[in-house]
Amino acid sequence: MNQVLILGKPNSGKSLLFNRLTGANQKVANFPGVTVEVKRGVSGSTMYVDFPGVYSLQALTTDEIVAIQQLKKAVADKDISVVLCNLDATRLERSLVLGVQVKQLADRHGLPVVFSLNMMDEISGSGLKLDVEGLSKDLKSRVIAISAKTKMGLSELKQALDAEATSGKRQLEAPIGEANDQVDFESNSGSLLRAKELAKKYGPNSSVILKNQNRIDHWVLSDIWGGAIFLVTMLVLFQSIFSWASPLMDGVESAIGNIGSLLTPLLPEGIASDFVNDAILGGFGSFLVFVPQIFILTFIIGLLEDSGYMARAAIICHKPLSLVGLSGKSFVSLLSGHACAIPAMFAARIIESPKKRILTIMALPLVACSARLPVYSLLIVALIPSVTFAGGLVGLQGLAFFALFVFGYLVAGIVTGILSKTVYKEESDAPFLLELPPYRLPAVGPLAQRSIKSSWAFVKEAGAIIFAVTIVVWVLGYFPNGGEDLGSSWLASVGQFIGPIFEPIGLDWKFGVAVLASFLAREVFVGTLGTLYGIEGADENIAGLASNLEASGLTMGSGVALLVFYAIALQCVSTVAVMKKETGSGVLPIVTFVAYSVLAYILALAVYQLF
Repeated sequence: MNQVLILGKPNSGKSLLFNRLTGANQKVANFPGVTVEVKRGVSGSTMYVDFPGVYSLQALTTDEIVAIQQLKKAVADKDISVVLCNLDATRLERSLVLGVQVKQLADRHGLPVVFSLNMMDEISGSGLKLDVEGLSKDLKSRVIAISAKTKMGLSELKQALDAEATSGKRQLEAPIGEANDQVDFESNSGSLLRAKELAKKYGPNSSVILKNQNRIDHWVLSDIWGGAIFLVTMLVLFQSIFSWASPLMDGVESAIGNIGSLLTPLLPEGIASDFVNDAILGGFGSFLVFVPQIFILTFIIGLLEDSGYMARAAIICHKPLSLVGLSGKSFVSLLSGHACAIPAMFAARIIESPKKRILTIMALPLVACSARLPVYSLLIVALIPSVTFAGGLVGLQGLAFFALFVFGYLVAGIVTGILSKTVYKEESDAPFLLELPPYRLPAVGPLAQRSIKSSWAFVKEAGAIIFAVTIVVWVLGYFPNGGEDLGSSWLASVGQFIGPIFEPIGLDWKFGVAVLASFLAREVFVGTLGTLYGIEGADENIAGLASNLEASGLTMGSGVALLVFYAIALQCVSTVAVMKKETGSGVLPIVTFVAYSVLAYILALAVYQLF
């Protein structure tokens, strides 16, 4: 099987190209001992290996060092048939810095290089021209004009890769260790000069593209309008998590109810029927209802990234974030943290300042992640009336969502602000540097596929834990009296033992058990309550957990206190483990876990007293 290495700088459309070439036949792995991902996908008789994006072979970050080391090993691997270097036609000079370095490195090993000249739809749309044939002759490699978004030129690219891969054994143009030219292009100075020369000679007039970009940036990055646009964008993001996902959530809940109606008559009465209705449909089913929100969140964050707005938002946020010890690049991690804190901590590696990187990692557990969404949604539906404004575009429940997300950011800012001026006051710092990608219309189809995969991955990872916990909760709640009296079950004994901890915020033992179980993973809270209320009355409302909470007498004060607790408490074992790995400290994660848990309880108690 032919193997093709895919290389390119960040924001060059490389990931989309990889998805177009491989479809759904992909596997993701990590280099040994680190979190740098390398993706593999098969199409026909060709395996494509997608390496992380780097700007040049001169590494700046830890991830780039690892990626480049592995790249150089891969180029020397005899199983590799050809290198595919992806260039951004709208940023040709910047892309060619890496391109000429890769070309020289591949030549040293007699490995053919094919260049994909991506984003050509934008070049044509702007009325610009690019001398593809001249660039190909100068680089002494095939250059194929493509658009990964519109699929233009992809068949020609595959043909070129197949032709190079099957052309025969490697033929060294120069002995290994020697350059083909007098200039050493693997140095940034040499490659930069060469890239400037090629871009000026064959590339489009980039000033036209920059002029259009600057016209938009005049508004997006302005002090007044930029901030207003940012706030509206964030409001739409959080409102959509609730509003757009509601029909899908209703559909999932209806489907679970229908499954229960079909299965119940087929099962013998007793323990089997009770287990399916209470544990599987009532417990695990309650969790599945909220998966559409995770899809919507991932999809919209992807839209912001692919459109080029994410980098602008980082610039807008740099000044306020710097006041609390963070940087604009922290925003990228913080927004990614709404999906999951774990990859967001990995994303913090792009922050050059060690001080701001650690502070960003410590702030991430306070960002409302997807695991909190089921908890927030459940309590908001139970507490906040479904009142809408502006023709249904804005609702009270969506605004409550937005308020919870803002609350998390405020607490994170206070924490990092205090730490930056005390514990980390003497730590070294680094300047804020960020490349602004061009504005682009995102490819909705691949983005939707990526969001579906992320949602399914979340279900697989969290589902196993939730299913195991719901079974344990069901067994403890069902026995020894067969579910006839939940108050005299084994679980009730456990709940009554820990009950005094939660009584000061007006919560009964059922909530205490759910909170305690959720320290393994936040989303377990919903499954645990679903199982408990399922045991009490599964025949009345399968998977209708919000209705059960409303009927249970949950007060506004207790509900808001519970929301505050979940907004702050660090209830994720995986996040604690990754924090330990990323900070290199065994003490910091433990201190953070204890401090956030205590702070969450104190603030929840204060909120309850106010109500």
